[in-house]
Amino acid sequence: MAEISDKAREEFFSEAQEIIETLSRNLLALDTASREGSYDPSLINEAFRAVHTLKGLAGLFGATRLGSMSHRLEDLLDALRLGRMVLSAETLDVLFSAVDAYNKVLELEKAGIDQSLPEVDALLGKLDRLGAGVPDRSSPVSEYEFDAGMLAVLTEYEEHRLKVNVEQRLSLYRLRVQFDLATIDRALEQIKERARLHGEIITYLPTGETTSADSIELDLLMASKDTLATLIGALGADNVVIEEIPRRRAPDAPAPRAPLQSNLAMPLPSAPVRAGDSMPPPVRETDRGGPMEKERSLRSLTQTVRVDIRKLDHLMNIVGELAIVRGAFSRIAERVRNDGQRQLAAELMRLHRNFDRRLSEMQEGILEVRMVPLGQVFERLARVVRQISRELHKEIRLVITGAETEIDKLIVEELSDPLMHMIRNAIDHGIESAERRAQVGKPNAGTIALNAYQKGNHVMIEVEDDGRGIDESAIVERAVQLGKLERADVGELAREEILGLIFLPGLSTRQSADDVSGRGVGMDIVKTNIGKLGGVIDVHSEVGIGTKMTITLPITLAIVSALIVRAEAQVFALPLASVSEALSLDEASVRVLDGREVVTLRGSTLPICRLSRLLNLERAQDSLTRQGFVVVVALGSRRLGLAVDHLYGQQDIVIKPLGRSLRNVRGFAGATELGDQRVGLVLDAAALIEEMLVGSEQPRERAGVAHG
Repeated sequence: MAEISDKAREEFFSEAQEIIETLSRNLLALDTASREGSYDPSLINEAFRAVHTLKGLAGLFGATRLGSMSHRLEDLLDALRLGRMVLSAETLDVLFSAVDAYNKVLELEKAGIDQSLPEVDALLGKLDRLGAGVPDRSSPVSEYEFDAGMLAVLTEYEEHRLKVNVEQRLSLYRLRVQFDLATIDRALEQIKERARLHGEIITYLPTGETTSADSIELDLLMASKDTLATLIGALGADNVVIEEIPRRRAPDAPAPRAPLQSNLAMPLPSAPVRAGDSMPPPVRETDRGGPMEKERSLRSLTQTVRVDIRKLDHLMNIVGELAIVRGAFSRIAERVRNDGQRQLAAELMRLHRNFDRRLSEMQEGILEVRMVPLGQVFERLARVVRQISRELHKEIRLVITGAETEIDKLIVEELSDPLMHMIRNAIDHGIESAERRAQVGKPNAGTIALNAYQKGNHVMIEVEDDGRGIDESAIVERAVQLGKLERADVGELAREEILGLIFLPGLSTRQSADDVSGRGVGMDIVKTNIGKLGGVIDVHSEVGIGTKMTITLPITLAIVSALIVRAEAQVFALPLASVSEALSLDEASVRVLDGREVVTLRGSTLPICRLSRLLNLERAQDSLTRQGFVVVVALGSRRLGLAVDHLYGQQDIVIKPLGRSLRNVRGFAGATELGDQRVGLVLDAAALIEEMLVGSEQPRERAGVAHG
């Protein structure tokens, strides 16, 4: 890759990644539409544009491998969009493999590694085979009485689209539209969007006529199955004249009737163009899919700016430090007031409130910038579903809802692998073969539903399939065989605990492994990675009906509001997103059930965990006299009461990592500064719930950290 600045290099990779994701979206839409029997040809044209743009970008930055592959792929897409090739399942497979090859080439370019890729070599070979013997189809259209000037300026692609519409026996119309130069971009897009509901805009060009120096008149060539009257009713306006383009008459054919027009579509008076008149340049699109040439302004059409997430993390840390300053500000004001300087204290409190308000606005602004829609990862999963379903010869229907739900960018990136494992597992283990589904009365196509929604301070992600469900007896038997479970303890397991066995390392009911799954290395990774994000995963399954896995995640891992608590002499922070309520602990109401302390809360049994006992903390001198509290933490459907000695109140914190030697210790999300030079450990509610409700393999390691 050519020598460029680090900033320009990052811009190149960001833009290239966006283009590849756009290409992937277009291919997914093409795949869905083609399976339904028809597709919008503009999707192929948009895919062509994406590859063409990527080729130009690669050439600009000296990414030769990326550019060479784009050039070959561009030839294939050009043949498809011009009708010289038919879009087949094999062609779509090649296009999808190109997306994966693009991503791998981009990774090597970013790492500065110059090595060949078998995937790229295989792709180029497939492109050669597909491109061999592509026929050249001519596209002149002579059946209609076109203006010779319009035919002369048609691009090759526009000629192809015109020919296709004529072959489909659609009617052709000319829309003559008067535009204000100041708003032509927006107005043209609006009328194209309205026209899309009734047909296809093939091309547009200036007529050379205008009523003023501030306006321009364009002719839009449109193909539609609708009648002229229908189009006038839908698109007619004071500045729009719609006429049907007549077919050429045979020598003895009767003359056509006059075109139908509405009062709203009367032509505007126009003046002839005189020598010396200034006319705007034609608004045209290049033949190879390049951008439209506009000479009126050099302003960018986009108002977005790419920002490295690490810069946002740095800003968030600064805001966190300011939050500590805010707390110190409040304490100083209170001390001044107690010293009798009430006027100065009032002024300090006024400044504190103003500072607090501005800091909150800054915090919300940074958080908003960090938020991205989950659709970013859902689109990648759609490609995975298509690829695996074809490998396993299963017909899979993916239903996505809630893709617009937003979550922290860092969480989105870390979600990709866990969700991919879950999707793979659902297709391979969950969805039955077409023959088996037919035997039990299910449709041949299996369904995987991917749903996301916000619930309070959490985001819920559901992965549901209509497959065979989880065989609980097989899971238990496998766990016993692997020594993960004693046979004598099987009868004591609740149904939820049995389903939770699928997350044990190495557990798989598949007798032999393949390229998709069966090695038992997937679901334990899912649980581990979700736990690192401060989330939990719940499983619900019915044999013969299907399985549903629900992931509960915090919206952000940046600045969080936390409840500050004390157990013995140690101070801890508990993220409020996991806290549902706090109440006084009445020791008389505590009872033991199945070896576990519980209390009754509004008619329900709540297991409690004494934090000081769990973490093996040394008893403080006031242990016998202090009042206890129970903080109820909840994630998904699980609830746990944490018994603590004191509640200090709410505080915004920035979670700092514990460092290399302690980062793998479970039970803590990190550490934070609490003001007055104090440092407190941040409790990981998800890990504590998992420890107390399911069990932990390393309880002593956590206690040692807290004690130290």
